[in-house]
Amino acid sequence: MTDLISDELVSDELPTTRQNPFDPPAEVTAIREQARISRLKFADGHLGWLVTGHHQVREILGSPKFTTNPAKHHLLDLRFQGEVPEERRKVEPGMFLSQDPPDHTRLRKMLQGQFTVRRMNQLSEWIGTIVDDQLEHLRSLGGKADLVKEFALPVPSLVICALLGVDYDERHRFQDDTTKLLSLDSTFEEAMAAMGRIQEFMRELIVRKKANPGDDMISDLLATGEPTDEEASNMALLLLLAGHETTANMLGLGTFTLLQHPDQLKILRDEPEVVDNAVEELMRYLSIIHFGPVRTATEDVEVEGHLIKAGDTVLMHVPTANRDPEKFPGNPDELDLRRPAGGHVAFGHGIHQCLGQQLARIEMRIGFSKLFQEFPDLRLDVDPEEVPLRTDMGIYGVHSLPVAWSA
Repeated sequence: MTDLISDELVSDELPTTRQNPFDPPAEVTAIREQARISRLKFADGHLGWLVTGHHQVREILGSPKFTTNPAKHHLLDLRFQGEVPEERRKVEPGMFLSQDPPDHTRLRKMLQGQFTVRRMNQLSEWIGTIVDDQLEHLRSLGGKADLVKEFALPVPSLVICALLGVDYDERHRFQDDTTKLLSLDSTFEEAMAAMGRIQEFMRELIVRKKANPGDDMISDLLATGEPTDEEASNMALLLLLAGHETTANMLGLGTFTLLQHPDQLKILRDEPEVVDNAVEELMRYLSIIHFGPVRTATEDVEVEGHLIKAGDTVLMHVPTANRDPEKFPGNPDELDLRRPAGGHVAFGHGIHQCLGQQLARIEMRIGFSKLFQEFPDLRLDVDPEEVPLRTDMGIYGVHSLPVAWSA
């Protein structure tokens, strides 16, 4: 099989700007239409692979022949000119997203009991109360507000802070630095400094929890006696960052999407039984990472007739994979809340599939349902073209979403 090689496309030039705010970049979609696996030139000169097909992404993410260790990956971008600083590539203790078995297995097993479907479903009523309180706050603002600031960000932040035992009033100690960490405009020094401050906050939290345990996930984790303090602080850091940034952007961008698709919003309002599938379809349709994840082959492996050699780095493009017509027939570029959307890879696949996916689903299900029940005439308060998109951030979404309703 002949490999498609795009001489023009280098990894650090992969587009993050979407011609339509809800669609993947057209340039990458065009590549998928030619070949679902193609060659990609990485920023350090390595000729690796770009995977844009759904089946191929799942096959690689589910294969034990690929590593997630960043020290094994070739360089994606050259924002940090020169030799890659060693501290950028090393895997911190407890950062299980960047670790392979058996370390990944050991660390993830410590947390799995906290995120079972049953336990997450037991939290539904409590999460509903948090959403109700935030909607009451939103209504108190009159008839206009920034939905991101007043609803989409506070809801998951309140939830994850309570679950981890983090004082919500201390959120300023990590939210600003999270923004710096995720900004594509941050220098290496700025990103590392932001990460250092978040880690320091988490280390202080571990000390406090050891001295005064509470009814929260971190206290339960420490009570097992299994993780070291450094592992526990980094595991908690991952949960904190993933627990509010991703869901907040889905709530913000998802609301923008539904307001721009009134026929689909009507389905959500009129057919409450569709809400679970609606969440899956919004996850598939929006896919709020620009690109990724990244894997490197640890041995030669053949995928769809392509020989990926040991040491080859592979960049997967989830937004285009989730629009692959081979998996989602019909017109996958259309939002259809009735579409059977199961099997998307927005939460990943394989052993690194999102640990908190059930929590995110519950927050979105309750958040979208109650928001449009309580504010049936919710509407944009600016032209759609004026909504600021997060093309400059590692996680896509909207920076703000000005909305209005009848006070």
